Amino acid sequence: MELPENNEKPEDRLARRIGRVHLRQRVGIEDVYEAKVFGQSRSFLAVENLDALDDVIRAFLKVSFLLRRGQDNARKIVIREHTFALSHLPRVFDGYRVLHITDLHLDMAPDIPDVLIDAVKDLEYDICVLTGDYRAKTIGDFEPCLAALAQVRQHLGDTVFAVLGNHDSIRMVPAIEDMGVTVLLNEFVMLEREGEELYLAGVDDPHYFRADNLQKAADEIPEEAVSILMSHSPEIYKNALHAGFDVMLSGHTHGGQICLPGGWPLTVNANCKRHVCRGAWTYHGMQGYTSAGSGVCIVDVRFNCPPEVVLHRLVRA
Repeated sequence: MELPENNEKPEDRLARRIGRVHLRQRVGIEDVYEAKVFGQSRSFLAVENLDALDDVIRAFLKVSFLLRRGQDNARKIVIREHTFALSHLPRVFDGYRVLHITDLHLDMAPDIPDVLIDAVKDLEYDICVLTGDYRAKTIGDFEPCLAALAQVRQHLGDTVFAVLGNHDSIRMVPAIEDMGVTVLLNEFVMLEREGEELYLAGVDDPHYFRADNLQKAADEIPEEAVSILMSHSPEIYKNALHAGFDVMLSGHTHGGQICLPGGWPLTVNANCKRHVCRGAWTYHGMQGYTSAGSGVCIVDVRFNCPPEVVLHRLVRA
């Protein structure tokens, strides 16, 4: 990815990096559907923008005496540990630790940023990756979200990478990068350690904006190298395999957020097989992890699906 030039305007900085067509596509869809509930998403209905639905669900939970319990559940973030075993992982990356945080929805409630900070502030890892959805709604003012993200950023490590989700505006990117977070927009970075290489790529949102471009993200990654893909939604997992990625990290589904006993989700809001919509999975040799996320959407409750952040460890098979 290219570095910004001195005195460059944010929009020019983005256009130079991702291309004017990509930028026009992203901004155009944001502008056209800013005030609409019906939009471009594969689920057709952007229910997260319906305030009335929020009120109905809250009212139902109150009369069922479940609201407080659900809110408490949503604030008990679980630290999960997971291992990716890779036969061709360079030895110097054996034990490499990746903190995976997704679906933060930081402006959903005033205490959400503090809950996340308490969960991650003492963790040890080599890099942190954020796989999208930083604000609660898909429309409206994103400044409160950016302010909350700046608070969280102070408690993350030195090296943080991110991609955008379907709730995020591309106009947020310059401010996020000014916090010391590298946003990958169909781009990759090379992580180097003692002369050995590991590649990390990230695509723009494949769910609502359909702005992902695996060719741009992966074409220059050496075929023999270990490569990790960050994608907000797992929906492109088949294409990710054919693009040559070894590992895929995603979120978006919230694991269902409100699940039946046993963790069976009522909905995952993703156009893909359910086995790739929560937790660890494999697909023809490619390994993936779809996190249930640290935050909440529509209503700040969870049932039978705790919020999580994940510490991934890379090991040589």
